[in-house]
Amino acid sequence: MKLLVKLGGTLLDDESTREPLARQIAAISRAGGPDIQMVLVHGGGRQMTRYLAERGVESPFVNGLRVTTPAVLDAVIKVVAGSVNRQLVATLNRAGARAVGISGIDAGLVEAEEMDAALGSVGRVTGANPALLEALVAAGFLPVVACVAGDREGRLYNVNADQMAVACAVAFGAEQLIFLTDVEGVLDAGKRLLPHLTMAGSESLIATGVATGGMLAKLNAAHSALRQGVAQVRICAGAANGVLERILAGEEPGTSLAVEEALAG
Repeated sequence: MKLLVKLGGTLLDDESTREPLARQIAAISRAGGPDIQMVLVHGGGRQMTRYLAERGVESPFVNGLRVTTPAVLDAVIKVVAGSVNRQLVATLNRAGARAVGISGIDAGLVEAEEMDAALGSVGRVTGANPALLEALVAAGFLPVVACVAGDREGRLYNVNADQMAVACAVAFGAEQLIFLTDVEGVLDAGKRLLPHLTMAGSESLIATGVATGGMLAKLNAAHSALRQGVAQVRICAGAANGVLERILAGEEPGTSLAVEEALAG
């Protein structure tokens, strides 16, 4: 099984959630061998906001995307592709994994272009090359991908971590894309957890304004992954006890999203 796990930056900012997740991932990576091929993608929004605030750098958001000036891009490279990535890799390796920290710019893993001049160096993904991921996984390593991409002219871009996860999942041929976040899953209008969602059902949540903000972004990313061939997307709480191990054991924490036909079958 090929598995892509996206870790929200909020989970990585707190040792009480980072350490248990690292132990789970390392145990799965060791025990799964060639039967479970896993790639991690991570964010770092909370860490970025704190870093910029400490330095007095303004970082407004437009439609959920951080305006990325040269100063903000420099911070993305230092924080997301630097300290957050290095800390996660170190934690995973201490737990027994063979983690390797990379970003989208390595070996042209994820290419991007400018999304909107008003947003600065915010990138829209234009393509992905899984060769590096496949080489690392085949050699027994655990790729840990930071959400920085580039183009063939050497420009760098800040890419939304959910979109980075989708690009890597599709290119890698992942059967499951798991978003580990700080909420239990997708909720209905009455704030009740929805264990299963079809694309039509999640589109209804968006159209009626039930899904907003970060969950809206997650659902849009899930739709993109499903349309491009990922069989199942799951959104669930990363802090839940043994969440990844439970998923692989057949349990269904959080919300599972699939195309209508898959659920009907």
